[in-house]
Amino acid sequence: MRLAVVSDTHGLLRPELLHELQVRGPFDRVFHAGDVGNPRILDALSALAPVTAIRGNVDREGPCAQLPATEAIEVDGCLVYMLHALQQLDLNPSAAQIAVVISGHSHQPVIAHRDGVLYLNPGSAGPRRFQLPITFAILQIADGQPAAEIVELEVNLS
Repeated sequence: MRLAVVSDTHGLLRPELLHELQVRGPFDRVFHAGDVGNPRILDALSALAPVTAIRGNVDREGPCAQLPATEAIEVDGCLVYMLHALQQLDLNPSAAQIAVVISGHSHQPVIAHRDGVLYLNPGSAGPRRFQLPITFAILQIADGQPAAEIVELEVNLS
């Protein structure tokens, strides 16, 4: 299974993101880890693959406010848990047999392994924050084993 993981678009659907998703696809599913900002972003992503999305702290009004705060989904033998802000994780992923925790919020891309759990923050694919890169992630799950990579987008800042 190949999954595209996006977060913190904040209402901005970058053409560079769509291009990279098309070039690097196909994907079996797209995960959006919150701060969508505009439901049209989910519509555009769903043209590429089925989308699973959660709400973030900026998703306070309209259809994005109706998204769940967390999501747990089984993907090819791996339990994947999504929440927007990792600081709000209120369970023990290892004890819950969660293989992957996906979060956003910080805009900082991270791939970390702790206690047999893959922690993935795809960074932000939306407006640039500070000097952080514009990124998304690819999550691959094969034979119940997850692996992730961060993809930095080359964006025109002029």
